[in-house]
Amino acid sequence: EVQLQASGGGLVQAGGSLRLSCKASGFTAADAAIAWFRQAPGKEREGVSCISSSAGVIYYTESVKGRFTISSDDAKNTVYLQMNSLRPEDTAVYTCATGQVCSVLNYCTGPMCPSFFASWSQGTLVTVSS
Repeated sequence: EVQLQASGGGLVQAGGSLRLSCKASGFTAADAAIAWFRQAPGKEREGVSCISSSAGVIYYTESVKGRFTISSDDAKNTVYLQMNSLRPEDTAVYTCATGQVCSVLNYCTGPMCPSFFASWSQGTLVTVSS
């Protein structure tokens, strides 16, 4: 059974850092695309970052470039999202998901984007105070 478990959220002051973890089971994360999405209250779910180790592809949405880093530990079957220089607008519930490719996030819009990812973790809340 494909399962994803997200963890690492919390409360942090603006400018601080958090590292989110997405532990995969039932499949090999390195053979798939693993994406992080976030959803803030009243807003659509947004694709934040994605990694496809087998394809050597990494994606970041524009607003997090230079601040967030996605990585994978194949031995632990886990994908991480290191979030630095956090801003209040990064406050959201973060969820990881698995799909076939990361490249879809370059052209999908709005609610279409999550539809390309089949299995989802529970959310982990990130709150950034000003």
